[in-house]
Amino acid sequence: MTKADIVEIVAAGTGLTKLETEAIVEGFLNTVIQSLREGKGIEIRGFGSYKVKKKKARYARNPRTGEKVYVEEQFVPVFKFSKDFKASVDQGMKETFQKEETQ
Repeated sequence: MTKADIVEIVAAGTGLTKLETEAIVEGFLNTVIQSLREGKGIEIRGFGSYKVKKKKARYARNPRTGEKVYVEEQFVPVFKFSKDFKASVDQGMKETFQKEETQ
C-alpha cells in the first residue's frame, strides 16, 4: 500500500477531497519527522510509539570484500507497535488463513 492508496481510502471514508486528505497525511508525516528530528517521542495509544535510538560507533565488514569499515554513531528512528495493534493483526491474519484453508 502506498501513500496515494492511503489518501484514497481516507478520502472515501471521510468525504474529504483527495487534495484535502493528502494535505492531512503529509502534515501528519511531516509532524512525525520534525518531532523525531527534535528528539521528541510520539505515542499514539492503541497504535504504537515512535522514538529515536542512538547506535554506537562500530566496525563492520564489507560483505563483498571482507574489508573492515568504520561506521560512525547514528541516530535512527524506531517504531514499536502497541499490544492492541499486534493482537489485531494477529487475529486478522489467523482469520485470513482459516478462510484460505477451508476453501
